[in-house]
Amino acid sequence: MSSNARASFGLIARLEVHESLRSRWFHFYALVLVGLMLLLILTGVSESRVMGFTGLSRLLVTYIQITMAVLPLFIIVATARSMVGDREAGNLEYMLAFPVSLATWFWGRFLARLMLILAPVLLALGIAAVFGLMKGHEIPWRHVGLYSGLTAALATCFLGLGFLLSSVSRSTEVALGASLMIWLVLVALLDLLLLSVLIKAQFVPEFVIGIALANPLQSFRTASMILFDPQLILLGPASYVILDLFGVTGYVVWALIYPTALGLVFAALGYWRFSRSDLV
Repeated sequence: MSSNARASFGLIARLEVHESLRSRWFHFYALVLVGLMLLLILTGVSESRVMGFTGLSRLLVTYIQITMAVLPLFIIVATARSMVGDREAGNLEYMLAFPVSLATWFWGRFLARLMLILAPVLLALGIAAVFGLMKGHEIPWRHVGLYSGLTAALATCFLGLGFLLSSVSRSTEVALGASLMIWLVLVALLDLLLLSVLIKAQFVPEFVIGIALANPLQSFRTASMILFDPQLILLGPASYVILDLFGVTGYVVWALIYPTALGLVFAALGYWRFSRSDLV
């Protein structure tokens, strides 16, 4: 990348950061994620013990499970409306009039949004670590780092999906409806309905579990559990298939690489569709 391209990329990223910092969605998003951590601290979750989890471990497990449902919803709804909203408002034509390539503009926005999405989560995890030090809890730094990586992978996945939806949608209403439907399917319907149908139809366990792990949310959930429960006791018999196939380390690596790669593929498809569509 030439120096001019790097400068343009940085300029687009900074512009997206400044624009997002002035918007309501980011302020509300940051307030929810940081507020959830503060609420868990104030309610004394770290002092309770559930299935052997206590201290900061208990706090992190609870927070990351809540984040799994909240984070994708905010990402996909806010992102799916971004480019199609700019097109409807006429801002897209103005922005692309500047001497910046389409790839630089697209990927600069992608990187800036990813940094903004991760910032409140990392701040919340940092608050948890400071709280643990003040209370004298043992800080599982390795788990904090892995949780940060898992969150970054999940954020990349849904950010790429949001950019793809925004590129193919012709209106903000369509983009919003599609994003909510996809989130609902991944969070509620896939595990509860599809898996129950597959099990009732007596499919082989490996196939059923493979369908579940294809859901990035399920991959994230299982990886967050495996860090503090290496035997996956909470999953029951399904743990034998997962551990035999991946092992603990292998599954964590899978949960880091798979959603990240999926998100980058979604974003690349979004760029391909965006670069070949009527931009104005």
